[in-house]
Amino acid sequence: MFQPVPVFVGLRYSLAREHSFFVSFITWVSLVGVALGVAALITVLSVMNGLESELRTRLLSLTAHASLNAGGAPIGDWRARLQQLQGSPGLTGAAPFLDTDAMLSRPPAMSGAIVRGIDPKLESQVSSIADAMREGKLSDLEPESNRIILGRMLAYQLQVGVGDLVTVMIPGNAAASAGGGDALVPRLRDFHVAGIFEVGLQEHDSVLALVNLEDAEAFRSLDGPTGIRLKFYDVLKAPQLARTAAARLAPGLHVRDWTEDNEAYFRAIRIEKTMMGLILMLIVAVAVFNIVATLIMVVNDKRTDIAILRTLGLSPRGVIGVFMTQGVLIGWIGAAAGVALGLALACNVDVIVPFLEQTLGFHFMDPDVYYISGLPSEVHPGDVVRIGSAALLLTLIATVYPALQAARTQPAEALRYE
Repeated sequence: MFQPVPVFVGLRYSLAREHSFFVSFITWVSLVGVALGVAALITVLSVMNGLESELRTRLLSLTAHASLNAGGAPIGDWRARLQQLQGSPGLTGAAPFLDTDAMLSRPPAMSGAIVRGIDPKLESQVSSIADAMREGKLSDLEPESNRIILGRMLAYQLQVGVGDLVTVMIPGNAAASAGGGDALVPRLRDFHVAGIFEVGLQEHDSVLALVNLEDAEAFRSLDGPTGIRLKFYDVLKAPQLARTAAARLAPGLHVRDWTEDNEAYFRAIRIEKTMMGLILMLIVAVAVFNIVATLIMVVNDKRTDIAILRTLGLSPRGVIGVFMTQGVLIGWIGAAAGVALGLALACNVDVIVPFLEQTLGFHFMDPDVYYISGLPSEVHPGDVVRIGSAALLLTLIATVYPALQAARTQPAEALRYE
């Protein structure tokens, strides 16, 4: 017999086959419940992590990681600013842009849009728009060519294709009206559709149009872009790195990073992950209650054994150790099995989901409805550690009450009728 004695006795009780069928059944239900709860938590949170990562990638495909702007005023010396930004820690690219709210029309269709002026030679440093082109090339946006590239949904709304003519209308400067007052006169310009892109996100595909930066400046009568977009090697460190990069420039430019531009999206995802975690943790909680019930039945069944152990010198603390060992063993085996099962499912979602779709004949995410047709999965070690630790802690807490009840057993009362 190895030491300590409470652990030895607790393991003997757990591994012995003399339990009643009902107690053994509840024990297995508890173990399987813990395992399924932990596995479900790891799998679901990994899928939500994958969806968050996919959404972040698509959102940042055209918006870069951070931007510098002068409050809407043009940055006339933007080339010098780009030179000053070179060598900034973590910076991998910088490019100018000029965003304009506009109305696009091709009778009888009309749609609101954001017309973005870009430098095609520098744009690939901060976005993946070149990889998202479905028709045409980004290099087709030559200066003074009056060419425009539309998002796929925007082109569909306007019912246009490559080679068609689109009229762009933006607010103009104040001009004298016939009555002597001031009025806003809209500016109109025709652009030829040179290409169509699709990044798989409605916020881009249905509202964004790209033109050459020089054409955008001439259209708005500005002498430079209104901002500079930045890209860093680590998107999660971009907020801090962007402010470090801005410190290299003269004062006057404001910094805005991707977490501010898309705050609502990621706050919603965080809330969903938290609520989903709490809901799925109820599965573990139910299994934990089963552990409590199992140990209480074992305590009642082992009252005579407890009394004998007490008469042989085992202290109340030792009795507590016996039954805590039994409960912890059940819970920890279940947690370990759940972690293994959860990791196996989360790491093979890309194989399991297509198999289930083919077998059951339906799509989890219909490609005709959703931009993301598959279920991406991304396992975060921190999530696995937190889930496993929470399960272990809950099972440890579950053993406290039955173990205390066992410790309160009086040897004389238990052996009176034996």
